[in-house]
Amino acid sequence: MKALVLSGGQGTRLRPMTLGRSKQLIPVANRPVLHYVLQNIADAGIKETIVVIGEDGRQIRDYVGNGARWGLAVTYVQQRKPLGLAHAVLTAREKLGEASFLMYLGDNLLPNGIAQYLRVFQEKRPDALVLVHPVTNPQSFGIAKLVDSRVVEVLEKPTDPPSNLALIGVYFFSPKIHESIARITPSARGELEITDAIQDLLSRGGQVEAERVCGPWHDTGQANDLLAANKTMLLKLEHKIEGHIDPCSTISGPVQISAGTVVVNSRICGPAIIGEDCALYNSFIGPFTAVQKGTRLIDTAVCDSIILAGCRLENVPLLNHSILGENTELTTSPRSQPGWQLLTADHTRLSVPV
Repeated sequence: MKALVLSGGQGTRLRPMTLGRSKQLIPVANRPVLHYVLQNIADAGIKETIVVIGEDGRQIRDYVGNGARWGLAVTYVQQRKPLGLAHAVLTAREKLGEASFLMYLGDNLLPNGIAQYLRVFQEKRPDALVLVHPVTNPQSFGIAKLVDSRVVEVLEKPTDPPSNLALIGVYFFSPKIHESIARITPSARGELEITDAIQDLLSRGGQVEAERVCGPWHDTGQANDLLAANKTMLLKLEHKIEGHIDPCSTISGPVQISAGTVVVNSRICGPAIIGEDCALYNSFIGPFTAVQKGTRLIDTAVCDSIILAGCRLENVPLLNHSILGENTELTTSPRSQPGWQLLTADHTRLSVPV
């Protein structure tokens, strides 16, 4: 069994943050989404992993390396243009060989893992097994129509969906999928759709099973989805204090504070996580906030947000439901109104004059 991880998407819905950063490397609970994907693969017992990268995959390569930190053996293939999920499989065809494989979109978060679904695939031995989850906007997804657990039809972004069960981006395939991919043609949007390949497999009498995801699932392609994923992972947090908390500060709820961080005359309400070598002075960290290493908060309040490494916030009355890129600097007047909501690229500078 091999794993195929797709990490070549451009993340256009997360701009400007993704102008200089791969969307799979945006952190939730201070770890990139891709970390959780690779950990799930390792926990399922799959070792050989092929990562599909885009035209410029340096950031993914630098972060993942050879996969040893997860106990994986990682190799790479380059998909020079985003021509569809089935095209990504076609690009990796030589490395996949005749093995069955897991295809996993690198921006999908499944906190409860995928091992249980791999066991179902290995026990039932269908030609394909897809993971599905009900959604409120089925017109935006590939959709499966089921009879019991058997898939009878799949459609890509249908205008009249036959169900609300979305294909979430995690698939288990036998080698038979390669023949179907070879038979399909590009869709109206110019892509080789994996839904078309699965439908071809069905039309040739193939057995396609579906498993409904138990527990949370997040497609982290947009800012609201990332913040929701951040909440989910922070709810799993264990309380751990390694930094220095002065006597005038208060900590409540599950909070992790890493070594080298200093908290002075501040209040932190968990769940929240603060990375290494941060400094908080006269500040408030509210629930569902993740702050990465090297960040400084002075006379600032932050809630329900993701703050990447090296940021500096001063005199911000309340930053809420926001994602700040690395080394963002935000300075406001003490008289500024609360309720800031931002999505910034790395190295952003914002200053509100007094």
